[in-house]
Amino acid sequence: MPHFSIEYSANVGAAVDVGALCEVVRKAAVETGIFPLGGIRVRAIRCEHYAIADGLPDAGFVDILLRIGEGRSLEARQKAGAHIFEAVSTFFDPAFLAGSKFALSLDIQINDSATSWKRNNIHDMLKTEADNG
Repeated sequence: MPHFSIEYSANVGAAVDVGALCEVVRKAAVETGIFPLGGIRVRAIRCEHYAIADGLPDAGFVDILLRIGEGRSLEARQKAGAHIFEAVSTFFDPAFLAGSKFALSLDIQINDSATSWKRNNIHDMLKTEADNG
């Protein structure tokens, strides 16, 4: 962990480089210094069907859910969330400055380790690469 799921309205996807957005999120997560590099996942899901506010057809949204494991303090989560949200907000400044109808959100969810299963060899591979590098 952390795992980011970015849901976005199709009209946003038509105007924004979603791959670049994923990289902004990934880089910001690394910069926080509290997440293991091998655990970072960023995925984007385009929402073809959506309804916003009073049905405005030109309104758009990006909603980011960050799922993390237990053990980080509230202060650490708030600091990391603020840093990531600031990076994403900066990425979307042109949309806000252009006066578009746009909503951006980020929420952090803590996974309960008693009901969360994982299998991952990426951490070991990164360590091996670093040792051989």
